[in-house]
Amino acid sequence: MSDAHLGAASSDREREVAAFLSFALTNAASVVINGDLFDFWFEWRTVMPRGHVRVLGALAALADSGIPVMVIAGNHDAWAGDVLTRDVGVTLFHDAWDGSLGGWCAHVAHGDGLRVREDRRYRAFKRMMRHPLAIGAFRALHPDFATRIASGTSAESRKHGAFDAGSGLRAVAADYLAAHRETELVVFGHSHATILERVPGGGIYGNPGAWLDRPAYLVMRPERIELREWSGSSEGDLLHSIDRGAEKALSDA
Repeated sequence: MSDAHLGAASSDREREVAAFLSFALTNAASVVINGDLFDFWFEWRTVMPRGHVRVLGALAALADSGIPVMVIAGNHDAWAGDVLTRDVGVTLFHDAWDGSLGGWCAHVAHGDGLRVREDRRYRAFKRMMRHPLAIGAFRALHPDFATRIASGTSAESRKHGAFDAGSGLRAVAADYLAAHRETELVVFGHSHATILERVPGGGIYGNPGAWLDRPAYLVMRPERIELREWSGSSEGDLLHSIDRGAEKALSDA
């Protein structure tokens, strides 16, 4: 799942995330949250953002049970750190992750800054905001004041998101799969565009879209990949799926 933007999302959306994570406790081998779980997240030395107690508790329960929880930092929660890793127990990545996901050789990244031309200015801004001096300067602000500034900036960022309906990241995924033939699956978030499709030339691109807008998620099983929508039932509603057998036949053709 990705892009829940907790803090900007309604309380009902936040309860859905907590319920979904509780469902994963007995139904998942691992959980991947692909960025922007929070609309704003920053960890002062002894202070953390208020709220999200149910979700943090559900994440901790997953980690305590031995289920691996991987969080990819997005552009809204890029400053995640010790609270999530040491106190909650998730594994945090600030860049892309490559490995086996549900039996698929996968490349997972949030997706911010990956479009070659459109994201040039953002990439420079991203380097500046992740610099230790910028982080230290922000930490020196009073948390209430800093949170007010960051929340306003986050709201503007969501208004000025990708206007290409996800086509830019779809092209990035296709280029990545063409250059890395061993990769079977590329997963992005960020664009808020829900996509699960075969890429011409081989491989699969998946994007669960934004939980903020629609509680959709991807399920990776050895035999297939499914796009589902959380409905609060024992299993979400199936929206689309791609079977490994059909994908293998297509790649061998």
